[in-house]
Amino acid sequence: MKGLRAIIDKQHHLGLYRQRQVSVTGCRDGRLRRWRGQTVLSFSSNDYLGLAYDERVIEACISGTRRYGTGAGASCLVDGYTVAHQALEEALAEFLARDKALVFSSGYLANLGVLMTLANRQTAVFEDKLNHASLIDAGRLSSAQLHRYPHCDLQSLAEQLKTTKTDAVVATDAVFSMDGDIAPLTQIAELCTEVDATLVVDDAHGFGVLGASGGGSLEHFALTQEQVPVMVGTFGKALGASGAFVAGSNDLIEALIQKARTYIYTTALPPPIVCAVHASLDLMCSGSEQRNKLHRNIALFRQLTREHDIACLDSTTAIQGVIVGPAADVLSLSEALFKDGLLVIPIRPPTVPSGSSRIRIMLSAVHTPQDIERLVQSLAQHTRTLKKS
Repeated sequence: MKGLRAIIDKQHHLGLYRQRQVSVTGCRDGRLRRWRGQTVLSFSSNDYLGLAYDERVIEACISGTRRYGTGAGASCLVDGYTVAHQALEEALAEFLARDKALVFSSGYLANLGVLMTLANRQTAVFEDKLNHASLIDAGRLSSAQLHRYPHCDLQSLAEQLKTTKTDAVVATDAVFSMDGDIAPLTQIAELCTEVDATLVVDDAHGFGVLGASGGGSLEHFALTQEQVPVMVGTFGKALGASGAFVAGSNDLIEALIQKARTYIYTTALPPPIVCAVHASLDLMCSGSEQRNKLHRNIALFRQLTREHDIACLDSTTAIQGVIVGPAADVLSLSEALFKDGLLVIPIRPPTVPSGSSRIRIMLSAVHTPQDIERLVQSLAQHTRTLKKS
């Protein structure tokens, strides 16, 4: 166990030490939290549509618990695959216009399962440098030849693809979790078609939010299963629950069932959560009210930050970032916002590149215009103070 204290001390020294805080919900829609003994307005949740607190979703989870118990009890290939899992997978496939869908216990496990099934030592995997850690780790663990191209750099990706002499897989986030920008998926799909590469898109932050019906980034760009053979999505963000899925062809899903170790050797997603997810999916499919509210909030935030001369990253999604720079400065800004009753978590390396520490603002349909005005006013005041110091 030698060296553990050195790791901890180094994190302190670099201003990168992380601490968990016990969070207690302070209202029925999840906007408020009890955090470090103070009631604060949260802008740090991925619950984009507010479905985690929807009574219909909660009731579906309670009903599922009474019917199935609290846990699956086994992996899906043993005794953990229930009627609830099957129904959700069928509903997802129909909604997304894909042959089949497969439910995983988390997005991390889904990405690991996909790339470790599709790639091996004879495969070249190409990834955006700002991909989520789960895709990067999946590329490494697959034993493939891993290549990382500059963020959304189509020319670099094209050049790398044209020089590869092995089977190729391109894996990218759709909406990048730290910057909030959207990958140029149409052009990436065209490049993959030209060289017969398999395209894997992780739409964790787009599913439920983008597209006319909430189908995500692929619906937003009108991309088909043929253009994007592998779609990964999560239930822990816009759908307000937990777990993930992979959607694609019959052969893709059957291959994952046979070979994806993170599916085969993991206890199935608890059936009550599956029931909650299905209820969220039904609500998402039945109307666009919550998505419209979210997009109005995004537009309002962008307008107010321009008026207050706050430099935000170029994002039209629910993820809005303000680059601060040094880790110590972003900690100071987050603490100042907290004292104003606002919970905005600082993001530091290694989650983001060195020198680009930021506050990441997560907007939701449950935020009111007054909430957003309060946030921007506080942000404007404290960013000005930081610049003067």
